Amino acid sequence: MPSRLTALDTSFLHLEDGGAHMHVAAVMTFDGTPPGYDELVGAIEARLHLVPRYRQRLAFVPLGQGRPRWVDDPHFNARYHIRHTALPSPGSHEELKRLAARVFGQRLDRGRPLWELWLVEGLDGDRFALLSKTHHALVDGVSGVDIVSVLFDTDPDPAPTAPTGSPWLPRPVPTGTELLAEALLERGTVPGEALRGLRALTRAPRQATRNVAGGLAGIGAMAWAGLQPAPRSPLNVPIGPHRRYTWVDADLRRFKAVKTQLHGTVNDVVLTAVALALGRWMRGRGEPTDGITLKAMVPVSVRATDERGALGNRVAAMWAPLPVGVADPIACFNEIHHAMAGLKESGQAVGAEALTQLADFAPPTIMSQAARLQARQRYFNLVVTNVPGPQIELFLLGRPLRGLYPVVPLAQRQALGIAIMSYHGRLGFGLLADFDALPDLDDIAGHLERAIDDLARITHADDRAGRTGSRTAPTRVPS
Repeated sequence: MPSRLTALDTSFLHLEDGGAHMHVAAVMTFDGTPPGYDELVGAIEARLHLVPRYRQRLAFVPLGQGRPRWVDDPHFNARYHIRHTALPSPGSHEELKRLAARVFGQRLDRGRPLWELWLVEGLDGDRFALLSKTHHALVDGVSGVDIVSVLFDTDPDPAPTAPTGSPWLPRPVPTGTELLAEALLERGTVPGEALRGLRALTRAPRQATRNVAGGLAGIGAMAWAGLQPAPRSPLNVPIGPHRRYTWVDADLRRFKAVKTQLHGTVNDVVLTAVALALGRWMRGRGEPTDGITLKAMVPVSVRATDERGALGNRVAAMWAPLPVGVADPIACFNEIHHAMAGLKESGQAVGAEALTQLADFAPPTIMSQAARLQARQRYFNLVVTNVPGPQIELFLLGRPLRGLYPVVPLAQRQALGIAIMSYHGRLGFGLLADFDALPDLDDIAGHLERAIDDLARITHADDRAGRTGSRTAPTRVPS
């Protein structure tokens, strides 16, 4: 488990400026009586050895001469990170959303391990919730799923957690002088690492040639996409520190039936629903949409199978078109489907990963300025991230997890982020927005629900969900 942050992880620290908070989060709802606070703390403490990063904090290199590294927190106390609160009973989903928005609008303390977990009591119908919050420098969406799988059970009556063997003892925190010396030493050894990598490549010259050619082509495709600024929109305005949050719960079978009928992917259907919803919302605001195609930044996991469970970020990015001016659901889907197929062939994600790896060699001060500059450019209008979650039922102390609604952070001048995660046959859309810029966030959520219904109706997805059938041409909806 490397202790030095990668360039990508460090960029999330540099992006955290003004009203932008770079933490990923989730709202999780459970059936059953809430566990006692002490019981919850004890259960999580018993498994923290499985995710040791959760007991570590950042140590910054003096004079900015190296990227930060993780060190054990000598004052770690799980009760600081595991919070306990309640809604006025009987609490509704709307009250839970307001509480989540307030929690997600607060920056994590960089002097402590970068995570929080809130136990929320008071939900109506014998239910409770957990709000999780983890800094993006620590974990991305895909590895976050692995953490949930570690901290939760797959059986309502699981076997006891294996004992750790000995109490956790933090390692000494390095001094500023030691951090500086270590960073300078690592910088001096980078050329040696590069030479070793070069020798490894020359052992397989044909493969090396293919890798270099693919990387260069991908970087070119990514650069060309980035040089084309996203169109102006009501989503790209200065943001503050306060948030609004809501979610939409959907049946994953409907999306699979729609994608099968239209010969696409689930991600194509998700992006189509988002494009239709944003188009209807913009027109309702009196915004022009004819010929307008918003650009969504779509993170793509490049985490290898043997890296599952490792913390840190292994993501690249693609810019996906959202044709908000196309009101016909089928035409909108077709445009997105063909565009996404072309993006995969262009190698944008490969190029983004290559640039991320090259950035590991950039001096930290340059990385800092580059991250801040990127945040101020209109390369994209919003982030839309779709993460596959666990498709088995999870339990917390015997209570079943019913709803899972993720959160993607807002960057500067991006007032809306949409995160989607599948779980146990459901698809949860989490919509995070700037409080002042999008007072009508619930309207977007309503349009999203109607867009999903329209796609299901046009393709007869509700009749086909869960069973195979003949594929017939869907009915075309007039614009």
